[in-house]
Amino acid sequence: MVRWFRAFHRPATVRPVASPGVPERDVGMPSRLTELRMAVERIGTTLDEGVTYAELTREAAAQTGGTAAVLRDGSGAGAGYVAVHGDPAVLPDIRRARVAAKEAARQATGPDEGRAAVVSSGGPRPVLCVPLVTDGLRYGVLVCARDRAPFTGTEAEFLALLTERAASHIRHSREHERVRGIVGKLQRALLAEPGRPHPNLDVAIRYMPVGQSALVGGDWCETVRLHFGRTLLVVGDVMGHGLEAAVDMTAYRSALRYIASADLPPHRVLRQLDDIAAAEPERRPATCLIARLDPDRGQVTLASAGHLPPAVIDGEGRTSLLPVPVGPPLGTGLGGYEPATYKLSPAQTLLLFTDGLVEHRGEDIDHSLDRLAGVGFESGVGVEGVIDTVLARLDAAHAEDDVAVLAAQLHERSLLPGEVQG
Repeated sequence: MVRWFRAFHRPATVRPVASPGVPERDVGMPSRLTELRMAVERIGTTLDEGVTYAELTREAAAQTGGTAAVLRDGSGAGAGYVAVHGDPAVLPDIRRARVAAKEAARQATGPDEGRAAVVSSGGPRPVLCVPLVTDGLRYGVLVCARDRAPFTGTEAEFLALLTERAASHIRHSREHERVRGIVGKLQRALLAEPGRPHPNLDVAIRYMPVGQSALVGGDWCETVRLHFGRTLLVVGDVMGHGLEAAVDMTAYRSALRYIASADLPPHRVLRQLDDIAAAEPERRPATCLIARLDPDRGQVTLASAGHLPPAVIDGEGRTSLLPVPVGPPLGTGLGGYEPATYKLSPAQTLLLFTDGLVEHRGEDIDHSLDRLAGVGFESGVGVEGVIDTVLARLDAAHAEDDVAVLAAQLHERSLLPGEVQG
């Protein structure tokens, strides 16, 4: 390597004078090394494979004064030249390039795999092929061509250094995409659909995880059918974000469905959820709000584990908050949850939500809830319209946290035979 660095000098118009005791060939070496280091650093600035190819060919063309491209492996639609920098007409035809590429690939074995290069002069123009290889994995071949003098061994070694750098970054990029794909599949597996409510109830749910790549986080909504036409509505918020929070969210949802099958009142469901979570030290704490709707009685019973209160939208589109006794978050093992029951008519809409809908960093939570209470709705709007309106008015698209919203409306109750409207 030292020999190569010393040999790689551009012709100078003025011959430098060596200092006494300093070998003449070392004059100007620090500036040249800096230039080479900067050239290498300009490759692999992103995780985009196409950008890395373009950075490699741009640098190769600049260093050799010719045209550079990457020859993709294979024979499908993606095979052929990509990221061409310079005059494409200077490049050899694909057949000739593949012959040189195969020879370069044959030499690219062992500890010097990244240093193999083939200089071909059997055509109208000199051609240099350098495989993009790292740790035995190949990502194509760098092909350089020009009209003037053949390529030198020094140029071949320098381009081999560039291709090694590019191959390493492409491998990292593909590994990143592979892991990202696995995470996406896992998130989709965790993103279970809520249960179906009884047909006497209209329910709409919207979930918006924070972050561009996230599909699921710690916020969740659930509906569970109970006996006698009642439905349990639940929103929860696990501490944290991302996949780790989503795993605990799934555990809370599974436990909730199991406990709800016993048809317990909301505050007792929270107590059992708290006991289960407290018994697992690694489980993240969570807030939770449970609403049990009873259409026959026209009422809703609520219980909260450290969660924000629900909102009610009346028939004229006005919004108000329902006070609910707030117990400690799930996972603390403290218990102490209390119920609150309110009348609920078909003209009203019940709105459950997580804090990401209303909270702003540095803002008092009471002020955040006041903004929600100030949202007006069109008279007679359905559950989907309610969610659309509240997300738009509170700018949920730019929320700083995950957002989960659930809206529910009772159906008008049909009278039984012989029953008189009371």
